[in-house]
Amino acid sequence: MFVHSSPVVLLKKRWKLLFISGLILAISAGFFSLLLPLEYRADAQVYIISKSRYGVDPYTVVKSAERVGENLIQLTRTSDFYNKVMEQPGHDLDKSMFENVSERTKRKRWQKTVQTSVVYGTGVLNISAYNEDPDMAKKYAGATADTLAAQGWQYVGGDVTIKVVNEPVVSRFPMRPNVLLNAILGFILGILLSGVLIIKKN
Repeated sequence: MFVHSSPVVLLKKRWKLLFISGLILAISAGFFSLLLPLEYRADAQVYIISKSRYGVDPYTVVKSAERVGENLIQLTRTSDFYNKVMEQPGHDLDKSMFENVSERTKRKRWQKTVQTSVVYGTGVLNISAYNEDPDMAKKYAGATADTLAAQGWQYVGGDVTIKVVNEPVVSRFPMRPNVLLNAILGFILGILLSGVLIIKKN
């Protein structure tokens, strides 16, 4: 009587095929990633200071700053904040990517160019700006940080102060797309797909 091999035994026997499939997909994913524009990332940080009142413990103050930071993350994605950044003095920004396009396209490009995140437990807001030109990525991060420091109070009220604590620093190498990560994911996906096909055929 014919007995089917278990999937684990079957896959062990075909490990070379699994490896080659993963390698092919990894190389393909890495190659297609290199065809996309390579963008540098500049990082800056601002500190959100909630003016504490008498009797308010430090934990509550930090949690309040985190909540403000979460609100600011959403607000930095808006057209209103975009306009404020573009009008911020002292930064020679290249605005060509946002010109002569629809409002929807401009908004998408802006949200892709500048991204923010909260460092929980600290009240610090990270600002990351991406651009093919490392100097321009640095300028966008700096303009965004300065805009938050100068005008962020308009979104969160006068009880909050926002201060730039780290000036923008640009990455040495392109950070987007992440070629290595895409290649690793391609390798894993290649192994999984070939494994499923091997099991189904047997």
